[in-house]
Amino acid sequence: MSRTALLLCLLTPSLAAAQQGDGTDVQANVHTFKPAKVDATSERIQDLKVPNRFQVNALAQGLKNPRIIAVAPDGRIYVSRRDQGDVLLLEDANEDGVLDAEPKVVFSRPGAHGLAIANGQLYVATANDVYRAPIRPDGTVGREERIISDLPDGGQHPNRTLAIGPDGMLYISVGSSCNACNETNPEHAALLRSSPDGKSRSIFASGLRNTIGFAWDPKIGELWGMDHGIDYLGNDEQPEELNRIQKGKKYGWPHVWGKDGVNPQSTPPGQISKQQWAATSEPMVLGYTAHAAPMQMLFYTGQQFPAAYRGDAFVTMRGSWNRKPASGYEVVRIRFNAGKPSGFEPFLTGFLVDNGQAHIARPVGLAMTRGGALLVGDDANGVIYRVTYGQGQATTSPPTTVPSGPLLAQVNQGSGVPLTKDRIGKADALEIRSTSFSADQPLPPRFSAYHDDASPALSWSSVPGAKSYVLIMEDPDAANVKPFVHWVAYNIPAVVLSLPEGLPVDPRLLKPEGMLQGANSRGSVGYFGPKPPVGDPPHHYHFQLLGLDTVLDLKPGASRDEVLSAAKGHVIGIGETVGTYQQKAPPLK
Repeated sequence: MSRTALLLCLLTPSLAAAQQGDGTDVQANVHTFKPAKVDATSERIQDLKVPNRFQVNALAQGLKNPRIIAVAPDGRIYVSRRDQGDVLLLEDANEDGVLDAEPKVVFSRPGAHGLAIANGQLYVATANDVYRAPIRPDGTVGREERIISDLPDGGQHPNRTLAIGPDGMLYISVGSSCNACNETNPEHAALLRSSPDGKSRSIFASGLRNTIGFAWDPKIGELWGMDHGIDYLGNDEQPEELNRIQKGKKYGWPHVWGKDGVNPQSTPPGQISKQQWAATSEPMVLGYTAHAAPMQMLFYTGQQFPAAYRGDAFVTMRGSWNRKPASGYEVVRIRFNAGKPSGFEPFLTGFLVDNGQAHIARPVGLAMTRGGALLVGDDANGVIYRVTYGQGQATTSPPTTVPSGPLLAQVNQGSGVPLTKDRIGKADALEIRSTSFSADQPLPPRFSAYHDDASPALSWSSVPGAKSYVLIMEDPDAANVKPFVHWVAYNIPAVVLSLPEGLPVDPRLLKPEGMLQGANSRGSVGYFGPKPPVGDPPHHYHFQLLGLDTVLDLKPGASRDEVLSAAKGHVIGIGETVGTYQQKAPPLK
């Protein structure tokens, strides 16, 4: 069955619920093929292919399992080794392609993987933790500090990656726990945004199965990432996705993919159809060969390569196991023109040998030296490759400052506005109350995100003529996002005058039937309980209920501002109750 035929089959109106037993019958051509690993001999390295006048040589060998590469402003090279649980320091100060000394271990933690460098600090991510440590003048690092200890468990994709954004914040990619499932932790299959000290974080974007490689366009400031496609859909499905990643956007996984692809194996929650799921998701911008496994990504900003390469992106493709013939095992270039990608092309190939039956490398790490050479890490035979142009002369460029405007415009949207009740205008008063807490009194701990994160029970008086209700919970005492949105619910049926404690956090609820939930400031959907910084004075949580004379024509997962915009002119009743919450001491773990 073709992809288009499959889409039509799954999205036909009679099957809109897309639940189990919907009649899906799809056969996939699935192949498990793992090319054999053979040694990276000097002869095989000489046979690697790069464009005319480029050269590739081995900078380091015998490193076993090098993964992510980061280059400090002074030119020192840091390489994580997940299987060895450490970070290596490599130095080639004069950039002659020969290491000045043997690699040195400077950091050790099981599963060390993601790396980022900023403000004289080395950041290192493991599956659950993020550490930072000061970099000493000799390149070694001082005592580490664990700044995050509660990233989601690893599952199928435990390899967290890090980057410092043009806004100075720490971005953390957290892959899915599975091939294709409805995650119970919304921080899985997501890109997270954290303060550099790790004390606060939110979900920047979701629906990203495993976006290990992401980077900001140095000219435009837009964020781009390469996402891994779903396995077992066939030799040629799902393509690896190039996405323009923006705050609050969803990118399809696990139910839809590409531009019109549908996963026949999955079922969205809350009887949401795959057509509805697709309508709330961003399609990919470009696709690459299925199962190629994109890894680290960077935009080239150096001066050594020809001018045509500056501003283009490079991506390492680690290589397939779920396709025959094998795909990936290469480095590709993505051409960009005025901020828009136009296509992929091979850059460094030849790691597949013996007519595709074997490989000498699985490329993962990717970085640019201070002098403009490209470093490629191989986690199969433990080689760091160095790609240069012409005579390979190091050409140091001033540090690139990525424009922060596009990113700041996204993250500041919806902040600095009045509470919902002060944006509505005049409307009849309605009474809203709770059996879970008393008005203007502390919320019990079970309603906090530090504890059970259960939503409180609420009830309200009916509004004559109401066709639906909207509930919005906001915290005006939050430090950064003001007010912080904790809960958005809409199209609550007019006959419903109460909500029980502990509602699910699905975009669409089955009880009350048809109630939709939107995005909170954390970046997830549904209720997100109070989580003020430890030691803050009590924060105030405003539960605001609106009675509407209409049912809103909105998709599941809408934002507070989208709900208020759609509700404008239809509010006929409004009420609120307020609870407080204070976390005096760190919660027990």
